[in-house]
Amino acid sequence: MNYDVLSTLFVGIDVSSLTNTVCAIDFQNNKLLDFDTKNNRIGAEYIAEAISNCLVSNNLDYVVIALEATSFYSTHIANFLSTNKKLLPFKPLVYQLNPKTTANYKKTFVDIDKTDHLDAYVIADFARCGKISSSPWRGSQFLALQRLTRHRFHLVHTLVSEKNWMLSNIYLKFSELAVNNRDKPFSDIYGATSCAALTEFYSLDEIVYKSIDDLTQFVIKKSKNRFKDPVKVATLLKQAAKNSYRLDKMAYEPLNIAISSSLNVIKALEKEIETVDKAIEKTVKGLNPSQYQSLISVNGIGPVISSGIISEIGTIASFQSHDKLAKFAGLTWRKRQSGN
Repeated sequence: MNYDVLSTLFVGIDVSSLTNTVCAIDFQNNKLLDFDTKNNRIGAEYIAEAISNCLVSNNLDYVVIALEATSFYSTHIANFLSTNKKLLPFKPLVYQLNPKTTANYKKTFVDIDKTDHLDAYVIADFARCGKISSSPWRGSQFLALQRLTRHRFHLVHTLVSEKNWMLSNIYLKFSELAVNNRDKPFSDIYGATSCAALTEFYSLDEIVYKSIDDLTQFVIKKSKNRFKDPVKVATLLKQAAKNSYRLDKMAYEPLNIAISSSLNVIKALEKEIETVDKAIEKTVKGLNPSQYQSLISVNGIGPVISSGIISEIGTIASFQSHDKLAKFAGLTWRKRQSGN
């Protein structure tokens, strides 16, 4: 702790979508605040006012505010209290805690009344006992970067999911194109030429009945002449069509619609990811340029990954040791040892 614990107010906030339950104690475990308020700006202002008055009336110089990371409901209140002008003279430290950690700590309270404000008290006592190992809330800039990197993560997972869904439809229409073997005509099934073959030919028989010369010209045109041996690609495409399963003719139109729709979704997602990547790079350079440059100098870590690391960890100066940073990042394992 970098503050005088005897002069510190420890505040625990139990956050929900509608209300914030607040409990504040001093180092001697005297309960100084205990109330509920709405989880909105008016309620947040009331909390800041109550904490400020409590600090003044009890001659306390510092405040530590802890709350559980409850989905996104705790974001606004954490950001508000960390930058509130009334609290700034008391050097507020705001922490978002892992609910699992506080839940385990709560189990140590065996002789305590089970009231609605118990969780808020447990969180405050957790802070009072110096058990917080995470870094303080880092403010709006880090929040902005974090939302961008997490949104990119969401988009990428959506993209992967859409590609897997599309692959199932590709297998139904063109089974040999969807399986991994050495005779595949295209290395990238989602590439321009492969997608053209899937969408511009109504059925596999259209490919089978086309001449090699016509298929070669098709491959050259759709690939913009990027294949070293377009004749070989055309031959493999024709052979794959011959070897693929056939469906009833009525099944091809729905499959073509589904595949085309997935392609449109994939293109849109890829475009959005590019847009978010640019926003991420712009944001991180204005936030922590020195640590950003250090991270991207490591082989295998590019702008996006380095931005994700900074958005989640912040600055390493927030951690007292390498071990605490590793624990925060989830890079530690529990030791288990049994007798001989």
